[in-house]
Amino acid sequence: MVLLEDGTELNVVRAGDPDAPVTVVLAHGYALDHRSWHKVVELLSPEFQVIAYDHRGHGASGAASKETATIDQLGEDLGELIERAVPQGQVVVAGHSMGGMAALAMAERRPRLFGQRVLGTVFVSTAASGMSETTLAWPKAVGKLVRELERAFGPIVRAVREKIEPAKTAGLRWWLFGDEPTDEDVDLTADMVWGHWPETVALFRPAVDRYDREAGLMVAGEKAVVAVVGDEDRLVPEADAVKFGGTSVVLADAGHMLPLERPAELANLIREVAAKA
Repeated sequence: MVLLEDGTELNVVRAGDPDAPVTVVLAHGYALDHRSWHKVVELLSPEFQVIAYDHRGHGASGAASKETATIDQLGEDLGELIERAVPQGQVVVAGHSMGGMAALAMAERRPRLFGQRVLGTVFVSTAASGMSETTLAWPKAVGKLVRELERAFGPIVRAVREKIEPAKTAGLRWWLFGDEPTDEDVDLTADMVWGHWPETVALFRPAVDRYDREAGLMVAGEKAVVAVVGDEDRLVPEADAVKFGGTSVVLADAGHMLPLERPAELANLIREVAAKA
């Protein structure tokens, strides 16, 4: 755990050599947790210190409130995490979805820290502007179906609940993945998303909807930038990768969950950012 200045604890998982000259910090997406990065952590830990953490209000970290469930606060948290958990050495930040927004907010709000300590940023499945990634919470058709099922059958016994869960998971599989995800990846994602439903999803939705990325993009662009998106991502269009400047990458046959679907490619892109710097 890392204790932040306001008393909130962030759940932090470390791997690799703590004395490595470069640390990779991985920020997860909306309604997910650090486990979404587990494949990337395994691939990078032989070369770098790797830190994956849970945003406030997510996973095993401390709770968020209406006042602190903002992208600006997540950016402050990320900056403070770097200062406290990685007091020395250089850092590469990779942010998935909302985690990419947190990285932008950190660059904007802590430009000195960003300029001195961050070698570059990898934006993974991150929207560059207005489009709301919070459709992740409830795709309209799937969400309506599941809500109606739960309203009708929720109070009844476990046997009915077991019929609802496959409908939820099937909806997430279609919405978040490419054509051929593994069952393990889908199950893990479902466990993360439904573990944050409905409280965290509702609490952070306004912040993700309204976050203005433009100022953060200007600061982040002063260092190495890679933006990567899947060509089957239903939340973030391919064209958004170009808007970040730097290097844009589109991965074939992949959806929104690139840390699970394409960990080797992401690990290579992170290595390239570290090497360029």
